[in-house]
Amino acid sequence: MRSRSTIETVVCLSLGLALQSVAQTGYRFSGAQISHPPFALLDGRGTDALDIGQASSLRFGSAPMICDLGDPDNRTSPQNPPTDLACSCSEVVGLAPQQQYQTAGRSSTDQPAVGDGRGENSKPAPALVAQHHERSDRNLDIYYRNRREFSLDVGWHPVNIPFIYDFAVGDSYNMTTLKYTLVPIVASLRWHVTNVGWKWIFRGNMDFTFSGSITAIPRGAETHYYSFDFGIRRNFVYPNWKIVPFFEQRGGAGVVNAKEPLGVQFAQGQNLTFTYNLGVGARYNLNSKYSFSAGMNYMHISNGYLSEPQFTNYGINVYGPMFGMDVRLGKPRGASR
Repeated sequence: MRSRSTIETVVCLSLGLALQSVAQTGYRFSGAQISHPPFALLDGRGTDALDIGQASSLRFGSAPMICDLGDPDNRTSPQNPPTDLACSCSEVVGLAPQQQYQTAGRSSTDQPAVGDGRGENSKPAPALVAQHHERSDRNLDIYYRNRREFSLDVGWHPVNIPFIYDFAVGDSYNMTTLKYTLVPIVASLRWHVTNVGWKWIFRGNMDFTFSGSITAIPRGAETHYYSFDFGIRRNFVYPNWKIVPFFEQRGGAGVVNAKEPLGVQFAQGQNLTFTYNLGVGARYNLNSKYSFSAGMNYMHISNGYLSEPQFTNYGINVYGPMFGMDVRLGKPRGASR
């Protein structure tokens, strides 16, 4: 008496061979049933139909197959096939995935007719068995490794505050009487460097930004500031959320038309300066290509004490709202597959 596992292997391998044979001769089946050896596929009208039930799995070639003999007493053999065989395939190579059918002496609802592939009335039918798994999180098509975007951000920063890291440089969070308003316009190439990862509230991905910035100064001693910046952003990506919170930092170097050397008190001490930005906000994705963002941004400009002792390094520290848009560059994910 052969063991149950041996019979399962024989039956499932035979079924796989039958499927390959059918595919090579141009047959298509839907709601197919299994008969006696050599396990020919019937069209849903056979009398020795075998049920689809709970199953253990066996992989045949590249197609995972699920089979169960339902014969705990091992009374079957290849010459005496079981009548309660349960068999299904989660994927059949060469057949398009469609809706799964089940038959066991029962008719299947809206089961298409099957021809032999050679008659005039023959029509293509759905696959034998199908399980089509859609992507459950649409954000995985937006936040993924090596995605590239063009970003344009504009801010309005009228609120003056002390340098937020004064504790690190030994200063006492003092402010001067000279107030500034900055209007940064930042064009960036955004490069997503990771896929979505981590768990819970930390789920998300990282992106780098390479930016060129033009900052107008409508209030203050100077009138304009130009810089090149590098930034890092953490996107907190939760499944299917269109609104994605983020936290970012940017830093760089630039040139300002410094006025302290011209005698303006509390102005900037030299033209070469450095900048640091710290921001939080949220991004709203219209689709996989276009998105908008809004948040708050802190901006710092100073020369890093390079002008001292001749000129004091007062710096500029302001914050305010920031608005932007992002556009995907290139084709959507999976378009070339």
